[in-house]
Amino acid sequence: MHLLLIEDTPDLGEAMQTVLTRAGHAVDWVLNGEDAVELLATTPVDLIVLDIMLPGRSGFAILSELRRRRDRTPVLVVTARSEIDDKVGLLDLGADDYLVKPFDLRELEARVRVLLRR
Repeated sequence: MHLLLIEDTPDLGEAMQTVLTRAGHAVDWVLNGEDAVELLATTPVDLIVLDIMLPGRSGFAILSELRRRRDRTPVLVVTARSEIDDKVGLLDLGADDYLVKPFDLRELEARVRVLLRR
């Protein structure tokens, strides 16, 4: 499967990309919201792993735009924001799942598998 990873923390992004690639996925990784929007305009993906606090354009804005365009690509939000209101708000906005940092990379891999099975 082809995944888009949008994560601005280099060490975490590299680890996530490595794990997902080893799981057999093609992974494009971008470090900011503007690059993500550009890539999504030209490249179809099967799943998006989306950080919320990004330079350029926030994950909130990216998710809102995707859902406004009726894009049904599954989105796994990965963020340090752990308040219930944040989780509920992002799920209501259209996120398919929510993973709070820090997390075990095995859980990331499992959640990606679940979303791709749907």
